[in-house]
Parts: sequence; C-alpha cells; structure tokens
Amino acid sequence: MYPVTDLDAGKKWYSDIFGTVPYFSEPYYVGFNIGGFELGLVPDGSPGRNGARVYWGVNDVVKELERLLTLGAKLHEEVQDVGGGIKVASVVDPFGNVLGIIENPHFDPKAVR
Repeated sequence: MYPVTDLDAGKKWYSDIFGTVPYFSEPYYVGFNIGGFELGLVPDGSPGRNGARVYWGVNDVVKELERLLTLGAKLHEEVQDVGGGIKVASVVDPFGNVLGIIENPHFDPKAVR
C-alpha cells in the first residue's frame, strides 16, 4: 500500500505507468491487480520510504492471523473488511517489521507473471 496526498492524481499516475485501471476504487482505497499482485493506494498516511506496506495473499485471513500470532508475531492491526470481499490484517514480526496479510477474492493465481 502506498499513501498518496491526492488519491485521484495517484490513481491516474499508477494507471498510466502500469497501463491498467484499478479494479477497486473508493475514496478510502484504490486497488490495482498488477500481474496478480495487489498495489493499493490510500489517502492517509505519509508518503515516503516508511509509507509502503507489503501484503501477502492468504486464503483465510482470520486463520492465518491466528497462525502468525501462535508463531510469535505481535498483533499490529485486527482483521478489517475493506470492501469488495477483501479483508486485511497485519502483525509485527519478531524483528520489528510490519507484515500484512490480505484475503482477496479478486486475485487469480493463474494471472501471476
């Protein structure tokens, strides 16, 4: 996820550079499917090197969050339904890194390049 100060300008710029339009576009989140991977834009936060967060695709975000917590991760963000059947959560790994997970029914693993 990349924070942007102007969501419409960010949507246009990323549409232009990847040659595709978002599959999901709301005032709180814009989602692109780039080769089967999520590229998300959010209107809050501070753009910069510390502003982006990677989300790893999982089949069941609730079960995976439970598994990560049992393996020593600390809860960072509870499961959130962000619309369109998409659910996200995040943990802090034992080293202090934020690790995001996403359950997204719009992804097609066969589209990964």
